[in-house]
Amino acid sequence: MIDDAALQFSAGSLTLLNAILAVVMFSIAIDLNPRDFKLLARSPKPLLAGLISQFVVLPVLTFLLVLVAQPQASVALGLILVAACPGGNISNFITHRAGGNAALSVSMTAFATVAAIVLTPLNIAFWGSLYAPSAKILRSTAIDPVSIAITVSLMLILPLVLGVTLNAHRPELTRILRQPLQWLSMGVFIAFVVIALAANWALFLAFAGGIAGLVIVHNALGFAGGYATATLAGLSPFDRRAVTIETGIQNSGLGLVLIFGFFGGLGGMAVVAAFWGIWHAISGLTLASLMSRTEAAR
Repeated sequence: MIDDAALQFSAGSLTLLNAILAVVMFSIAIDLNPRDFKLLARSPKPLLAGLISQFVVLPVLTFLLVLVAQPQASVALGLILVAACPGGNISNFITHRAGGNAALSVSMTAFATVAAIVLTPLNIAFWGSLYAPSAKILRSTAIDPVSIAITVSLMLILPLVLGVTLNAHRPELTRILRQPLQWLSMGVFIAFVVIALAANWALFLAFAGGIAGLVIVHNALGFAGGYATATLAGLSPFDRRAVTIETGIQNSGLGLVLIFGFFGGLGGMAVVAAFWGIWHAISGLTLASLMSRTEAAR
């Protein structure tokens, strides 16, 4: 039973994953400048639409998928947890490849990361408790929202603040660091996920087949929800591409940290997050390739 299985992940490996994600967040943050936030304050609609899509629309669509598919408890909670995470670290790169508003994408990642301190544990607890099988897991798991908030803050918010500060005071240095650091951090993160899966390969293969279809549908709902939200908000095609991709690319690395840190590496949850980490890169790059064939009006 996948609900009884647990992927093996040492404390040292979890610390290393935390460090890798912090570096990834730092590499995103050095693209930001305090004036970017002032511009968004004057014209906040694209950012607000993106945050609503990320933290309201996607969790609602996820819960509807869970109600229709009726997956096992740990799989359902894995889908809910991934949907509760902020945008993924490759969304900015993919938005750029798609010809969308990369500056908006980076800002959405930053604001969603800050909002995740409160909204990620809130969404996990709220939506997870509404599905009876996953509610049992939540009741038997000692989840401290404050601990989750501290984890998110140290791993994502601190490097975000450091990156923005460095870019504001030493822009010539961040200009040199930006591209090599982004590629390096992404390569190290992918290598880490591959190595972690290799250590649990038999378990991953045993359950991934049954979960793959759900993850693919879930990811498609994320892109569709982002596109629909941006369209209803009246955003330009340029901004719409950013919101679409930001909603469909989730920070599954953060999801894995929370799963191993608070849920003991519970099988269904871990396999969902790990497969998400692989699939959203494939689907996102494919979507970007299709979008880039036409220039987006601004």
